[in-house]
Amino acid sequence: MSLLNPSKGWRSSSSRLLALYSSLFVAWSCILMGVLYYEVSGYLSDLSRHSLMQRQHLFQRFDGEELVEALTTSMTFDMKGVDAYGLFDEQFNPLSGPIRVVPPDLPLDGHIHALANCIDSDDPKLPRDSCDAVATHTGDGRWLILVRENGSLFGVTRIILHALLWAISLTIIPGAAGWHLLRRRPLRRIRGIQASAEAIVAGDLTHRLPLSNRRDELDMLAAIVNAMLDRIEKLMNEVKGVCDNIAHDLRTPLTRLRAQLYRIKQQADEDSPHALQLDEVISETDTLMARFRGLLRISELEDHQRRSGFLVLDPLPLLRELHDFYLPLAEEGEMQLLLETPESLPWITGDRALLFEALANLLSNSIKFTPPGGSVILRAVNDAGSTRIEVLDSGPGIPVAERDSVFQRFYRAEEGNQHGGFGLGLSIVAAIINLHGFKLEVGTSELGGARLVLECRQQLMPEA
Repeated sequence: MSLLNPSKGWRSSSSRLLALYSSLFVAWSCILMGVLYYEVSGYLSDLSRHSLMQRQHLFQRFDGEELVEALTTSMTFDMKGVDAYGLFDEQFNPLSGPIRVVPPDLPLDGHIHALANCIDSDDPKLPRDSCDAVATHTGDGRWLILVRENGSLFGVTRIILHALLWAISLTIIPGAAGWHLLRRRPLRRIRGIQASAEAIVAGDLTHRLPLSNRRDELDMLAAIVNAMLDRIEKLMNEVKGVCDNIAHDLRTPLTRLRAQLYRIKQQADEDSPHALQLDEVISETDTLMARFRGLLRISELEDHQRRSGFLVLDPLPLLRELHDFYLPLAEEGEMQLLLETPESLPWITGDRALLFEALANLLSNSIKFTPPGGSVILRAVNDAGSTRIEVLDSGPGIPVAERDSVFQRFYRAEEGNQHGGFGLGLSIVAAIINLHGFKLEVGTSELGGARLVLECRQQLMPEA
């Protein structure tokens, strides 16, 4: 059973909460910036129009040469490229001022209007962008055009906009750094919990979830799970102890019973009915003793005490030995036993004798269920740096509904009843696989029969 990797992107709750908080903060900052920009822009626009209106009313008090003198004097204090004026006669011929052409989009109604393109001129002293303009009819029949560019006054809004953008960026950078640092600690604790959980899933119930000194929600949850594991381990040890004691206690009297039956058979005539009946009873006794030996074998493997003797080994000699060992049995059953391996395989860590026993069980089952004339393949491949061993056959296969049950104790499929067996062979295989931390999958082979895949990828090796 594989657990989710907590380090993948946004799967952790802390990452999502911090990201949500950052998103809300940025969203509200953008809204604040927009409202502030809108308010300041409106205020400066009103201020610009009010200033232009004051200039209009001021210059309306002058006529003739006084108006020209007042306009000329105002140019000394006006900002170049921001404020400009033009004085025209009744036929709109220029008389005075830098503006020599009346803006075509300006209505001659004495009201202030916003123009998208102010003055069509190459003179840098004249405003060319958006501006506010007004056309005033003087008392002596002339026309006075007053213009004020919006861009210079709205420079304040640009300063505010830049300041807000800098503030947001300087907030996002520490926020992102804080998000990264704050999520590391919970994820580190989750990885520690995951490592312990993987060990427990692998069958080592002595492991417990780690606790910190913070006593937060994770520690509360880990303490609850540890209490459950204590109770589960105690109950399983009690059940296991009862089963082991029964197996041990019954093995001795069964051995004595078989010995007594064998002595009685030796005293009976060889061809008498009693001798035949005694043979059947002795055979049933051997069957019972074999089952008890299988149970004790599984119990021994589930103790996880053989991990201390694990070694790093090359799987190729092991596979060749298995092939040579079962080749005569396959030939006797009139079937092919093929070995498909590359020149080299990644080494694996484990107990060679136990791995031989597990693969021998898988291989013997495939040979047993494959009909004469069929084929069995023992294959090994390099799967991204780890060894994958497959056993394929052309037999009847394992139904999908039974693939999770074949590794249970005493389970035998309908097809298996025709071939005998106690239903413990694959249970022993499962115990060996769990002991090594490997993974075993059941599928359908390209030969039409069963496909048993042993993944020798040891992502986690629990301590003994």
